[in-house]
Amino acid sequence: MKRQGLTVRYAAFAAIATVVNVTMQHAVLQFGDTSAFFALAMSVGTIAGLLIKYPLDKFWIFHDQEIGLKNDGWKFSLYTAVGGLTTIISWSAEAASWSIWRTELMRDLGAVIGLTIGYMVKYQLDKRVVFADRQLRIAP
Repeated sequence: MKRQGLTVRYAAFAAIATVVNVTMQHAVLQFGDTSAFFALAMSVGTIAGLLIKYPLDKFWIFHDQEIGLKNDGWKFSLYTAVGGLTTIISWSAEAASWSIWRTELMRDLGAVIGLTIGYMVKYQLDKRVVFADRQLRIAP
């Protein structure tokens, strides 16, 4: 696959996961707007995004067709651990935006900016750590 095609596909998958993440946050925040609900919303959104994005990345970005509890259990664990590192980036941007502006629009913008940066870092980590056994064949 050409680098441009891979970039477009990865960006589309990141956008899908971002929409799922933010949508789930809004669903949780319908129940309240305290700090506890904010933390719960970020957690639920992150988990929902993770569950959507893992199979998309596994099959369509890294072309890992191996299926099985042992293989997927290990890779999903690594994928989640790497995601934990990049989650710090996205949560920090979202929390900072909320703390500074205290508006839903700016909180969402902070989430989108943080998720975008986080996904850019995550791709590099996934390529080197999670799916390192999968050699990407990228045409120039």
